[in-house]
Amino acid sequence: MMHREARFTSVRAWMLAAGLLGVVLVGGCAKPKVTFKPKYSEPATVQPAASAPAEGAGGDTSPRQSLSSIVRHDLQNGHYADGEKALRRYLQDHPGDRNAQFFLKQLTEDPRQALGADSSPHVVQPGESYSTLAAKYLGDPNLFLMLARYNGSTNPAVLRVGSTLQMPASPNAAAVEAPSAQPSVSAGASAAAVAAPAPPPAAIPPTQRALQLENQSLALYRQGHHDQALTLFDQALSLNPQLKSSDPAFAALSRTWVANSHQQAMVLYLDQHLDQAIALWNRILVVDPGYEPAVVYRTRALELKQRLQQY
Repeated sequence: MMHREARFTSVRAWMLAAGLLGVVLVGGCAKPKVTFKPKYSEPATVQPAASAPAEGAGGDTSPRQSLSSIVRHDLQNGHYADGEKALRRYLQDHPGDRNAQFFLKQLTEDPRQALGADSSPHVVQPGESYSTLAAKYLGDPNLFLMLARYNGSTNPAVLRVGSTLQMPASPNAAAVEAPSAQPSVSAGASAAAVAAPAPPPAAIPPTQRALQLENQSLALYRQGHHDQALTLFDQALSLNPQLKSSDPAFAALSRTWVANSHQQAMVLYLDQHLDQAIALWNRILVVDPGYEPAVVYRTRALELKQRLQQY
């Protein structure tokens, strides 16, 4: 009896052990369930790419200058390459601007071909500039750039008193006029009519041209185009420094011109371009004889020039 109970107990123990072993084996072979926790609780939002800035021709995105800024900062200071690039960019936005075309033509055309090879000498006097000489010899102060290049100058702002320049003997100022739209010619027009050049415009006396420029500058100033007004006003004063008017716009424009011209004269003075600085202060004092900064610094420039000449 005891032997049978012992065998029964052994069998039960063996079965229990086999069952436990099966559970262990099954648990070891089963693949564990793995849960991945996302790094972000929500998927990232994809932002649309910012639109690229508008490009000019050739992918140029540099800021555009006003025409008056190009003339003052580049052309008048001899930065011909920069001025040409700036003018071409300006004309991309304003393709019909005759003034911009006019200055670009002065930069790119042969001055000897435009103004003629025959010339006569001129000794620079105090107060003269390429603008005043262009007004005197070519009838237009805006031709200062062509006249400077005609004389091989790389900086129209620098003109030494006593130096000798060459003035075109028979200038053809119409050769550098801004291009204008030509009327279309019908197929039945004669060859002579097509080839016949237009008669050159009659020369306008400098005083009359100065009044025209003054009126244009005042109109632009009233419209809020102050930079363009200042450019024309400077040209008018180059032709006639004695311009006077009771118009309030004239007084405001005159004050601005005097202040800006004094700043330019100070730059010339600090760079020791004394003749040019003195000439500019002379112009200022004709317009405003009581402008004290011009009186003071003109006196200093004359004293410095005298000391330098002693060495």
